[in-house]
Amino acid sequence: MKCRAAAVAVLLFTIFANSNADARGPYGSISVGNWKGGAYTNDETGSFTHCAAGARYASGVFFLVMIDNNGGWSLGFMHEQWKLTTGAAFPLTLTFDGQQPFNVHGVPIADKLVRVPMPSNSSLIAQFRKAKAMTAYTQGQLFQFNLDQTGQLLPVLAHCVAKVRQTGVASAGDFSVLPAAKAVAAAAPDSGPAKPDRLFDQKGTGFLVSANGHLVTNAHVVQGCVGDIQGNPSGEAPAKLRLVSSDETNDLALLQVTGSFKDVAKIRDKAIQSGDSVVAIGYPFHGLLTSDFTVTTGIVSSLSGILNDTRFLQISAAVQPGNSGGPLLAASGDVVGVVAAKLNAIKFVRATGNIPENINFAIKTGALRDFLDNSVVPYQISDAKDELKTADIARNARAFTFLISCKAKGKERETAKN
Repeated sequence: MKCRAAAVAVLLFTIFANSNADARGPYGSISVGNWKGGAYTNDETGSFTHCAAGARYASGVFFLVMIDNNGGWSLGFMHEQWKLTTGAAFPLTLTFDGQQPFNVHGVPIADKLVRVPMPSNSSLIAQFRKAKAMTAYTQGQLFQFNLDQTGQLLPVLAHCVAKVRQTGVASAGDFSVLPAAKAVAAAAPDSGPAKPDRLFDQKGTGFLVSANGHLVTNAHVVQGCVGDIQGNPSGEAPAKLRLVSSDETNDLALLQVTGSFKDVAKIRDKAIQSGDSVVAIGYPFHGLLTSDFTVTTGIVSSLSGILNDTRFLQISAAVQPGNSGGPLLAASGDVVGVVAAKLNAIKFVRATGNIPENINFAIKTGALRDFLDNSVVPYQISDAKDELKTADIARNARAFTFLISCKAKGKERETAKN
């Protein structure tokens, strides 16, 4: 079994290095936890190309991390049963420890191997380096990886590249042994310990769209969350939520809670019209006002948002910080939008000299349905025509509307985005 794994590793490193020319190696060695590898050269020119290390998982996926001779880094995934179309790139979402996901692209460079060029994004590298777990979501499939000692692996790969560029592969040795760090100058007497990042409570609203526990909210509701994201309906204990995918362009995020659910929101199939009545459900100023959700009513004021942005509805139903991500419901009780923002009154006054009233925005169901379709999440649609009393709409919404909360770093921001 070990021999077979070694053969697979050599094949992977060879193909991964250069799809047009064979690679030779490894030169020297890298051994960090389960990660094994070394330095590699172009077999045709003999020039150094990259340092890489990989590990095999119980799922059969071989996972590879590479830094090339120019400092660019990539991930690679291979499975012997895959049948991929070479060159046909596809979107891929990577999530580290349930934090904010990163949207990248996978590029098949062989029928069983995907290369994922990683952007020079310091936050992405930092998350990968300290992460304990990673998920990769693409084409309706979710792959999970326990990350072993990636914090030690990346410096070793960087050391490998720097060492080979300096002395060549002829003097390659054990790159896992890092050079001793230079002595750090003593801190000035008046310097104190570094101040920890300030954490604040970040809250918003979400709603169930599938019996499998998928919830929709705004992307900005979960942006910057540290540690667990919690969700709970009114009066029930909070449960841990998993961040599945996020679309920052349309300000949508998909979460999932463990369990099976009978009562889920239904998305209206028929387009809503200007003047139609709407009901906004959410948790504004939770903890400062009521701990229960609140209900506000209004109408659809316009079928477009700021600067005629047709992804949004303008509504008169009042929303506040904490309403973000909540359902906007028609008189039938079906979802016709996702509450997203209120107009920034202060900026508007400065720009126009007038105080705006009842100008709020919700994401249309067209963008919502596209997001759910792309995430391969089943949802229910409805063309109900009967009008319900507001109290009945609120009572029905109680079963599928969740308070979303987490601890977030940095400057506190409102979760009814302005």
